[in-house]
Amino acid sequence: MQRILYIEDDQDIGSWVKRDLEERGYQVTWHLSGDGAEKAVNASDIVILDVMLPGLDGFSVGRRLKTEEPDIPVLILSARTSVDDKLQGLDFADDYLTKPFHPEELAARIEVLLRRFQKQEPENYELGHLLIYPTHNRIESRETGEEIILTGKQYHIFQFLLRHPNQILTKEQIFEGVWGESFIEGDKTLMVHIRYLREKLEKDPTHPKIIETIRGLGYRVKT
Repeated sequence: MQRILYIEDDQDIGSWVKRDLEERGYQVTWHLSGDGAEKAVNASDIVILDVMLPGLDGFSVGRRLKTEEPDIPVLILSARTSVDDKLQGLDFADDYLTKPFHPEELAARIEVLLRRFQKQEPENYELGHLLIYPTHNRIESRETGEEIILTGKQYHIFQFLLRHPNQILTKEQIFEGVWGESFIEGDKTLMVHIRYLREKLEKDPTHPKIIETIRGLGYRVKT
């Protein structure tokens, strides 16, 4: 899963950009300022950066991040549209997109930068006793080497949870993210799918370690 460090102080813009990118399969860490960005950048594949930030402005933050991690692309996302601002940004950044923008254009520019810098998902990674191959949509047991076959809907649910690691997701969020429809209170469809999914993924489905139930809140996959 490719990781985005997103630095934006506008709550409205930040929330919908984060949500849109997570729905596209990215893991997004959102900061409201440049504070802490230098510590977070080495765990990121790309940085999306606003210019007008509290404290240090985005140009200063971006230069520091690029000095810290020159091989991680930086995309400036700013309402400042003058040629001077763009030239100042592109002095260190790898792309500059002005607000307002269409989410499809932002997604396309992210993909171009990730390809250019060859930031790709790992061939596989471990999750408990599972070995997951994200690019091949394949899941294996590390203990037996056998492939675990999921139905299409089971895989979509699991992938949705994996796209939000360590985050508690409500039934409403999962249902709407997977089915694309509003969740109706009392509908047991998701619970049934989770039960069958656990029977395939968990060592002991009655005491799940992969897909945790957070009582009264929802579900979580811990990584």
